[in-house]
Amino acid sequence: MLTFEEKQQIIESFPELTKRDVSMKRVNYHYEDSLYEKTTVVYHLHPNGNGYVYTGDLPEYEADSRGYVNIREFSPEELKAIIRDSINYLSTEIELYDNEWTSRDGVKVTLVNEDPFWNVYAGRNLEESFGTFDDAKRYLKEEGFREDKK
Repeated sequence: MLTFEEKQQIIESFPELTKRDVSMKRVNYHYEDSLYEKTTVVYHLHPNGNGYVYTGDLPEYEADSRGYVNIREFSPEELKAIIRDSINYLSTEIELYDNEWTSRDGVKVTLVNEDPFWNVYAGRNLEESFGTFDDAKRYLKEEGFREDKK
């Protein structure tokens, strides 16, 4: 396991991050140029080596409900990669998704990405809400809908 100081050295090799002291000798690192309200990349890095990196809903990471991954046992390479991925995530505009889907019976619904949810609307009424695109797509296909190609 990397020490607190080793983790700080790796984190501080990213010049785009800004260090902020928080309580109990913990530190956060922010990406001030984030395209989103969220700017925290490294959260509560503690002298005991524990800490978290924000990955949102990136599929390659198993984040908690707030989008953070525990980095306690990360190698130097893993820590560098997850920080780079976090910065890329916060600096990439999310592609908006708003497509109609049609059932065999001609019923139309709209699947809309309203971060962080994937919502299915029938007209103006919300029918279902999902945490991931794959879950929403699976539901629509199971219900007999096909995506209309634009």
